[in-house]
Order: sequence, then structure tokens, then C-alpha cells
Amino acid sequence: MTTGELPTTDSQLSESPLPESLRETLAGHYYTDPGIFRLEQATIFEAGWFCAVLSADLTGPGKFETVQIGRESVLVTRNRKGAIKAYLNVCRHRGARLCTEEKGEVRRSFQCPYHAWTYSFDGELIAAPNLNAMDDVDRSQYGLNEVHVREWLGYVWLCLADEPPSFEDTVIGDVTERLGTPDAIVGYQVADLKLGRRIEYDVKANWKQIVENFMECYHCATIHPELTEVLPEFADGLAAQYFVGHGAEFGEDVEGFTVDGSAGLTKLPGVNEEQDRRYYAITVRPQVFINLVPDHVVFHRMFPLAPDRTLVRCDWLYLPEVVDSGADIDRSVELFHRVNQQDFDACERCQLAMDSRSYAAGGVLVPSEHHIAEFHDWVRERTG
Repeated sequence: MTTGELPTTDSQLSESPLPESLRETLAGHYYTDPGIFRLEQATIFEAGWFCAVLSADLTGPGKFETVQIGRESVLVTRNRKGAIKAYLNVCRHRGARLCTEEKGEVRRSFQCPYHAWTYSFDGELIAAPNLNAMDDVDRSQYGLNEVHVREWLGYVWLCLADEPPSFEDTVIGDVTERLGTPDAIVGYQVADLKLGRRIEYDVKANWKQIVENFMECYHCATIHPELTEVLPEFADGLAAQYFVGHGAEFGEDVEGFTVDGSAGLTKLPGVNEEQDRRYYAITVRPQVFINLVPDHVVFHRMFPLAPDRTLVRCDWLYLPEVVDSGADIDRSVELFHRVNQQDFDACERCQLAMDSRSYAAGGVLVPSEHHIAEFHDWVRERTG
């Protein structure tokens, strides 16, 4: 730069035409701005289907979990007939939080600890101090506010919108778009599998960082040595999600999807010959990752808590007889546990720079990452 010449500004950088090989990313403030995060809570997490709870964790009437979806706490339970029910976790009297525990069990009803307004498992107001003396009060008008519920793949999916979007077009649509047909996931019998291990990760990064990372494999050769040993094609930088219907093939000498490539566990009986010895990854927007391999399924649920903090619950699911027999699943779990740790460390490393003036106009996507731009467009369309 010669004397008297002004430095190049971020706006000038963003206006420069990109080479054909590159695409723009979201600008840095999309990952840090509280206002944008509030918009995402309202227009994405509270407006669409959100995967909340493993159905099998709610073993009977009165068993409950509380889940944060956008700005709302949601109470998920079973009624006395065993049906899944979900409500905003707010007492209709003065707005006290009904259940403060993350999970638990009640015997007969849910009672607000403030003024003892009491609700059935079907959300009905069944009792309150002096309620019988208020003849003009219609109890049916003061039940808990219900949330839309759908069970699929053994999980409870919730929607807070008054009119939920089509589950088939959105959730199942994402699976279909990735695998080429909704039938491709059927053989994995996900709803019939049993939880073998659950690990929670408290990630100091924006939820979009985690989605973007999961969608590409440009980083795989750099940070995933164990994964690329099992799936050698990942070393070339093209993720399985880059190709519709493609599953990454196991290495020639690899016996199973384990940390050392040793043999896995009992194969899922519905996995066909074409799917055997392959790994399929699916992103279900906005907060689910499904990983399919011949002997188990790894299921991620993200819970965005702040612009720079995301809780990730990761479930390893196996045939019930594998779990019940006490089979050693450690080598199976360890592979994706290491992948998770490596990925989340990378996401946190990126998050540190999102407020830098160097990233004010964003970064770039190379050809093997171009499909991430569709996710960015999806976010922009919903947040306006």
C-alpha cells in the first residue's frame, strides 16, 4: 500500500467478484448477533418441527422431560393411555414454570409449586385452591397450552406453531432429498432400536457452525484421522451428503464402523446389500443429524441455547438384543465420539473469530462445500 492510500474495507472486500470456484458464506454477525438469534428462535425453531425426546425415555404415564425450543420451555409426558402429550411449561394462573427439573416423574398430576393449580396428564385444569367457589370459571378454558406432537424414528417431534408445516414435506422431505427416496431409511428400523449410549456435548459455538461442519468433509483429512481410516473416500474432501443417495464405502480392510476398523456388532436385518458396508449422513433441518451404518444408528439432536452455545445430545442406537446382552459397544461408540470432539473443537475455534473485522463480510466456500450455500439461503429466507 503506497503512502496516502486508504486500506481496503470490509464492504469493498464483499463487493469484489468471487472466482467461479468460490461461494460466499453468511457474514460473521449471523453467528453472534442476539437479535438474529432471537429471529431464528421465532422463525425457525418455534415455527417448524423440532426433534425433542427419545420416545423410549418416557416409559409411562407421568414420566416427563422438559425441553427448550426457541424461547419456550416445553413439558413432554405420557397420558394414562400411554399417548405422548406436550405442553408449554407455564402455569395458566400467574405464569410460573410448572416443572423446573429436566426430567422426572409425577404420580397423579402436575401441580404448580406457587399456588397449587393442578393439571392432569392431558393438560386439563383439575384443581386449584378455592376454585369450586368460582362458579363463573370454565376450567376447560384454563388448561395447559398444548403443543403439536409427531412420533417418527422412535423420537418425539414437536411444533409450537399454531398451524404446523407438513411433516412429510419438511422432516421426511429432508431425508428423501438426501437419500433419494423415503424408503431408503426404512430398513434401519430406527424406531425399533434401543439406546446403547448417550453423550452430551456443551459446545461453545453457534448452532449453524455445527450444521455447516456436519454437511461437509473438506475438513475430514485434516481433523478426522480415525474416520478417514474407516471411510477412505472422505480424505478426498467430498462428504456423503454432497451426493444424493450416496453412502461412503468402508475401506477394503475395514470390518466395521469402529474406532480401529475391527468388526462391529449384529447387522440390522433390514439393511440391504447395497447399503451394507456404507455410511450415510443426513441433515434434517434445523437440528438433527442422522448417521446410518449397517449395525447401528447415531442420532444427534441440537438444542441452541444462545448465539454462542449449543447443547448436543448424541444417541447410539443398536438392536435391542445387542444392548440387552451387554455386548461391548465401546469401540463402536468411540469412533463417532472422537469425530464429535474433533468437530466441536473446530466449531468453537471458528466461533472465536465471528466478531473479527476480518470476518465481517464472511468467508468463502470451495466447490466441495457449495451445497452449504443452500442451507444459508434456507436460514435467510426464514429470518428475512
